[in-house]
Amino acid sequence: MTSSSLPQLEEPTRHGFLTNYPPFRRWRPEAIARFYEPRPLNLYLHVPYCIQRCAYCFYKVTTLGENRKAEIDRYVAALCRELELVEQRFHLSEQPVKTIYFGGGTPTLLSRDNLVRIFEELRRRFWLDRPEITVEAEPVTLTASKAEQLENLGVNRISMGIQSFSDEIVARTGRRDTEEHARKAIELAKATSAVINIDLMSGLAGDTDETWAYSLERAVESDVHSLTVYKTEVYANSAYHADIKHKHLELPSDDAELRFTEQAIARFERAGYLPVNFFTFTKGGGYEQQYSSSSWQGRETYGFGVSAFGLLRGHTLQNTTELPRYIAQIEDGKLPLARGHRLTACEMMTRDVALGMKLIRFDRKAFQHRHGFDVVALCEPTIRALTRAGFVKVDVHSLSLTAKGIRWGDYVSHCLAAALEAFASQASESSEAPCIV
Repeated sequence: MTSSSLPQLEEPTRHGFLTNYPPFRRWRPEAIARFYEPRPLNLYLHVPYCIQRCAYCFYKVTTLGENRKAEIDRYVAALCRELELVEQRFHLSEQPVKTIYFGGGTPTLLSRDNLVRIFEELRRRFWLDRPEITVEAEPVTLTASKAEQLENLGVNRISMGIQSFSDEIVARTGRRDTEEHARKAIELAKATSAVINIDLMSGLAGDTDETWAYSLERAVESDVHSLTVYKTEVYANSAYHADIKHKHLELPSDDAELRFTEQAIARFERAGYLPVNFFTFTKGGGYEQQYSSSSWQGRETYGFGVSAFGLLRGHTLQNTTELPRYIAQIEDGKLPLARGHRLTACEMMTRDVALGMKLIRFDRKAFQHRHGFDVVALCEPTIRALTRAGFVKVDVHSLSLTAKGIRWGDYVSHCLAAALEAFASQASESSEAPCIV
């Protein structure tokens, strides 16, 4: 900065004692109502038990063959104790719980008594404000009695991991499910009053255009409320990774997997299923899962159970990933938190954009109200490039994914996150940049 470009200072004065900022003239009575309003809360509970480990799985799970009933009972006791410890430590009973998500693993493997115990503890410790309660299920574990129990407990959303309706493809993942199991489980779930979602996976070992088309047809015929398609990702701790490394396995190519995704979007659209995020399609665009959308929009989420993670008061938090350590710490009266991170202002903005874009339409005005910046102005060169390439469209109210952007999943989010990170880096190095870091 040259001397000629230096700002002109006001005439020096000793008047005007600065007591606060912003000045009192900007303070409003309506801000008190917002201050009093309790922040909504999402809860996640992790159940790490499965009948078998799927070849593509990278989550923290353990198989029933490695555990006895007494060990599972001990884990559930620890989970319930964690609910108590966390509520007391962070006063979470003062926040209305809007969503509860049971993930895994396979929550529907838990016994009737253990499920009742968890729900009783949730109702004892937390302010349940008519929450969406989602339970993940595997077809072979969803019996008529289990479906009835879930309904009696207040579960109003069941998400079922089908992955494929082709018995051959499913068998290659190491699962015991069959198309018959899947059909029966779907009908049992539909007989409850819950919203039903089924998951498919594009790009599983052995999948072809024919097997994938078969799965899409069976999914549409199931007439459930919501259909999800996850891209098969290979992680280092999965059996897929080891088999590929030793050249025992070859997955469909990226081009084939993209073709599968395009086929799914087209088939679902013809059946009236519209995208609510880039991998979930629901009847008429309704029945959106509130747990994911709420957490992606930056609302507070606390994760219970081994390896569970969340976001609370500007901090990301994760429990220990070691099951014995998780149980031991709780039985010793300690929280099992193992790591976390305090988000800076720019990291919070980046998180809101990167995760918020998953919902297809990102609200520019809400972002500016929350952070004081227009996301399009902050990322203008990147957004211009994404617009030219056909991934996004911009209007005065929103930044939205196009049909092409939906097909490419998190690509737009990665680009915008990189742009915001670059902006933050420049801001920290320049005395002329806005102070947001």
